[in-house]
Amino acid sequence: MSNLIRAAAVAAAVAVMSGCAAGPSKVIHTTNEVYPAIGPYSQIVQAGNMYFLAGVIPLNKAGNAVQGTTIEEQTRLVLDYISAKLKSQGMTLDNVVMSNVYMKNLNDFAAMNRVYAEYFKSAPPARATIEAARLPRDVLIEIAVIAAK
Repeated sequence: MSNLIRAAAVAAAVAVMSGCAAGPSKVIHTTNEVYPAIGPYSQIVQAGNMYFLAGVIPLNKAGNAVQGTTIEEQTRLVLDYISAKLKSQGMTLDNVVMSNVYMKNLNDFAAMNRVYAEYFKSAPPARATIEAARLPRDVLIEIAVIAAK
C-alpha cells in the first residue's frame, strides 16, 4: 500500500472514530506538568474524541537533562509524564487505546514490561514495541500513546 493511500485510510478511520464524517478539527493542548516541547511538535493533539500524545522521553521537568539511568527508572518517569498529560485532559491511562514503545535495547524488554504492567493493570492498550538505533538525547526509552475520551 502506498504511503498516500495509507495516509488517506488513517485519516478516514480517525474521522469515522471521532464521529465526524467531514473530518475532525485539530486542537492543540499543552500542560506544564511535563517538560515543554523540545522541537517543532505539539505535546497533545486532539482530533474529535481521539488524543495523540507526542513521544515522551525521560527528561527532567525543565527538559534539559535526562533523568534515570536504568530502563526501570526511565520507563517509570515516562509513564508518569504520560499520566500527567492525560490528567490535564481529564483522562487516565485507562483511556489509552494504543501505545508505541521505542527502546534502545530490546534486551531490556522484560524489565520495561514489568514497570509497564504496573501502570496498565487491566485491559491494557494495543502496543507495538521496537528497538530503535538511536533515540533523542540517547535515552533508553520513548513512548507515544493514543487515547480516546
